[in-house]
Amino acid sequence: MLRAGLIGYGYWGPNLARNFAAHPDCELACIADMSEKRRAQAAANHPQARIVADDSIVRDPNLDILIIATPVFTHFELDKAALENGKHVWVEKPMTSTLAQARELAELAAKKGRILMVDHTFLFTGAVQKMKSLIDEGELGDLYYYDSVRINLGLFQHDVNVVWDLAPHDLSIMDYLLGPQAEAISAHGRGHFDTGLEDVAYVSVFYPNNLIAHFHLNWLSPVKIRRTVAGGSKKMLVWDDLNREEQIKIYNKGMEVATKEGLYRVLATPRHGDMYAPVVPATEALRLETAYFIECIQSGTQPHNNGEAGARIVAMLEATDRSLKENGRVIPLR
Repeated sequence: MLRAGLIGYGYWGPNLARNFAAHPDCELACIADMSEKRRAQAAANHPQARIVADDSIVRDPNLDILIIATPVFTHFELDKAALENGKHVWVEKPMTSTLAQARELAELAAKKGRILMVDHTFLFTGAVQKMKSLIDEGELGDLYYYDSVRINLGLFQHDVNVVWDLAPHDLSIMDYLLGPQAEAISAHGRGHFDTGLEDVAYVSVFYPNNLIAHFHLNWLSPVKIRRTVAGGSKKMLVWDDLNREEQIKIYNKGMEVATKEGLYRVLATPRHGDMYAPVVPATEALRLETAYFIECIQSGTQPHNNGEAGARIVAMLEATDRSLKENGRVIPLR
């Protein structure tokens, strides 16, 4: 039986607490939060757990796991202290505020032989798992592009721009689906309320073999859209996260391109075929992710969303900031 402690019982903390407490091989032993109101809520929901007001549980020798659900600027110190005290760590995204911090934590986890996992929950949704299998099995053929839109009339963050707020979801999904071979990144964005933070941004990520990924991120949209389109040499895919009945659609469409001897122009003919919507499992992603984390601890297996993967996302976020400041300059990632 693994004993877990949670720091942060705010927006996401109750969901984490519920899933860890429900796992048959885990005991949620302690919850820490600075807010008296949230501590009262935690005590009511989890009477078996010890409730504390500070982060001293990072040094509690009776805990095997520390779950960090606090603002990103606190992640590095809490994660480092937990790892140094021999604990496995689950941390919310983004992993850290800087790439240097992320790399240090990944190296520390490896040195200590502990599991460090970043909570990229979307990777465990039925839709992303289905997309992963379709891409890996070659259903789409060679990928040409990956286009993502995540826009809403959303809550403005006071400490990060729209990229740091929304893109960790989409960059982690891209990294999982397309692999860790991203070569460079470019970004344009603007802020409109004298906050010094961009509220609209467009980010491009460049891969080998002419594969390009593009992200539209926006806090100022009158409509909420969460849609991804991936196009390949065989088929094309549309993922609409807000369409619960047909989240994924596969289109047997494409372009047949040929040249004729003596002609200098390409002859391109659209190819039209059937569309189908595969069944997408509806299991709660966080429950699957929690079970995966505990399984990795028990087996000593590194999760695919480990510290190194988390560091890749932070590297892209940092590079995006540089590109935004330099009017879209392409920033190498390697």
